This record gives sequence, structure tokens and C-alpha cells, in this order.
Amino acid sequence: MHERIMQQCEELMRRGSSSFYKAFAGLPSPRREAVHVIYAFCRIIDDSVDEPDASPYTIHELRNCFQQLEQAEGHFIWPALRWLFHTFPQLERKPFLLQMEGQLRDLSFTHYETMEQLESYCYLVAGTVGEMLLPVLREDNNEEAREAGIALGMGMQLVNIIRDVGEDLRRGRRYLPLEVMQKNGYLQHELELGVVNERFIAVLHELRSEALAWFEKGLVNVATYPPESGLAVELAAAFYAAILDSVEAAEYDVFSRRAFVSDAAKLQMFKRTFARYAPHFGNNVHAAAL
Repeated sequence: MHERIMQQCEELMRRGSSSFYKAFAGLPSPRREAVHVIYAFCRIIDDSVDEPDASPYTIHELRNCFQQLEQAEGHFIWPALRWLFHTFPQLERKPFLLQMEGQLRDLSFTHYETMEQLESYCYLVAGTVGEMLLPVLREDNNEEAREAGIALGMGMQLVNIIRDVGEDLRRGRRYLPLEVMQKNGYLQHELELGVVNERFIAVLHELRSEALAWFEKGLVNVATYPPESGLAVELAAAFYAAILDSVEAAEYDVFSRRAFVSDAAKLQMFKRTFARYAPHFGNNVHAAAL
């Protein structure tokens, strides 16, 4: 039973994000399974808002079940979460509730005016994931590490926003802050028409710089993680940062295509990153089995 539940979480992560799946594949057990569970629950939360017709739960039902987790039944995610909190007792429930609060915001708050508003949203839906992962990836709940985990999540969410401009537009959402658009002379009606010009590129460049700054902050203490965890965190950041290069290679057309990073490119990044970590692993070949 336990093994089947873990497989379902892993499959949800593998299908939902090959970047995350590959980045964390080298973690030892039970850290690896814990990441699968966290990702699976976040995916289910996200789908409850973005794909409500295909979701087994509404966001409100998810929150209610989570708040009564010991009694929750009817889906593999509930026993998986019970296993997660039992196995990692230092893991707090607050970031999971904040994650749901952030996804709830998508139902009512769809057009962002300021970077401050956007950063608040990025913390709720992605910075919280860094907080969830921290007790799984390392033994100590160090405050500096917590802030770095939050920063990494926020950088990744900004990359998502850049990559998904067109997709979000079709859902009636605009995460590009109006103040950044106005500063660069890019108009709302140009956005609605999918116009890619130097003013639009300037808007994306500004968000790109913000994302890279968050990544830099997020990796500042990566050397203090256990080696397998440090490798996973660096790979996740590298894979996500590479999406920005894919956007640039596609001449910033984020309206009609979705930027992605090829498996070949990920393999090269893995080889480069693993080469720095190899001395830490000795005869432990698990981390090299990607």
C-alpha cells in the first residue's frame, strides 16, 4: 500500500515537471519520496484552480481535508501527507496553508499593479515550497537556509510568469505588473494582441533580472546542504534559469509557444554540476544514476 502511494506521487511529479523530477532524482530515501509527496500535493492544489473540471477536489475541499488530515480519505495524497509529517516531524503545516491561500488568490486577484504585489504572490505560491522542502533536504531548520529556500522558489515563480505570459492571458490573468509595463512604455492592449517589441522585451528583461537575483540569493548557502541535497537544489535552479535562455532563443515569443529546456541540455548541466559534487560522494553511485 505504502509503495503504491509513493509511486503515484512520483508519477505525478514525473508527468508534471521533468525538470524538478530530474533535479531531485539523486536524493537518498526518504528525502526523495518526501519531495515527490510535496510536489504532488502542490500540483493537486494548482490543478484545483487552473484545471477545476479535471481536478478531484476544489481548492476549498483540499484546504478542509488538509486541516483534518488525520481523517482525510478518498485520495492517495492524504496517506502520503500523513507519512510525510510523520517521517519529517520538524515540517510545519503553515507553508502548505499559505500555498493554498496563494492559489485561492488566483480566483479573485488576476491583474497585478506593482512588483510588491507580485512578490507577495510569488512568496505564497512558490516561496512556501522552499519552506516545505527545507526540513526534507537538510537536518537543521536554519533561518538563513529558510530565507534562501524561499528566494529560490520566488525566482522559479518569476520564470514561470515569464514563460507563461500567453497561457495566463488566455486564462484572463496578467502577472506582469502594470508599473513595470508603464515604466517600459508597453501597453495593456499590446499585451492582449500578443505584441512582441523592444518595450515588451524590456519588461521581460526586468523580470528576468529579478528572477536571477532571487536565484543568486537562493544559492548563497548551498554548500551547507548535504551533498545530494545541494546537488538537487543547484540542478533545479540551473534547469529553471535555462528556461530564460530558451525564451530569449525564441525571440521572446511567449504568446504562441512555451519555452522549454531539452533533455540534452539538462544532461549537460547535470554533468557540469555533478563534476563539482563528485568528490563528496565517494562510492555512493546513487546520485550519479541520472
